[in-house]
Amino acid sequence: MHYDIHGLTSPDAPTILLSSGLGGSGGYWAPQIPALSQRFRVITYDHRGCGKTGGAVPEVGGITAMADDVLEIVEALKLKKFHFMGHALGGLIGLDLALRRPELIESLILINAWSKADPHSGRCFDVRIALLENAGVEAFVKAQPLFLYPAIYMAENPEKMAVEEAHALAHFQGRDNILRRIAALRAFDVDDRLGEIQTPTLVIATRDDLLVPYSRSLRLADGLSNANLVLTVAGGHAVNVTYPQTFNSAVIDFLSTLEHA
Repeated sequence: MHYDIHGLTSPDAPTILLSSGLGGSGGYWAPQIPALSQRFRVITYDHRGCGKTGGAVPEVGGITAMADDVLEIVEALKLKKFHFMGHALGGLIGLDLALRRPELIESLILINAWSKADPHSGRCFDVRIALLENAGVEAFVKAQPLFLYPAIYMAENPEKMAVEEAHALAHFQGRDNILRRIAALRAFDVDDRLGEIQTPTLVIATRDDLLVPYSRSLRLADGLSNANLVLTVAGGHAVNVTYPQTFNSAVIDFLSTLEHA
């Protein structure tokens, strides 16, 4: 597993591990690194089969297998406790870890995640799979921002969209890895186990998320035993990218509250 450490370097420093969504790249968290690095040792990583991490997601095992990859990093760094922030698929990994290894997770931050996939998200996955299988990688990559960002953000950032598209094409994780990761997203279901998770949790969602209805985050906040909800009007699926200052402030406020609890 390829991982990077940012910010504080002491092994005794408070640590937060960041896990991205379907794209699987640790670089996704660039808008959060400066804000978090002032207070934390920040760990980002490339998911299996993505970026600089080799291999591929196994055909069986789903989200739990991806969570085991995180545990590999945890063991390598000898982490005894850490905060975990996950976007979409990364949030599902966090829920799996909180159920299986609660002693490790100091807090959870779940961004546009879910305990069970909504049928609408399934429709979006069907569209993306059809593009990949019938129109090819370029069409799949070109459509990706539509599921991540609000229209106005894409319209106002054409250069950024072009750079992201070129990078995604150059570093495409491969058909099989994408399909296995989507299958894991669809199969994940811990809806009836949310009450078992006692970990302090911040649930962040956006009303204009095209991919994941915000009702899924309402369910998380309602079902988890110790959760706070931040529901924003706008920002799309990748709200941490489109509104980084607002997002970072919410995260820092939540983590600061835990420090002073």
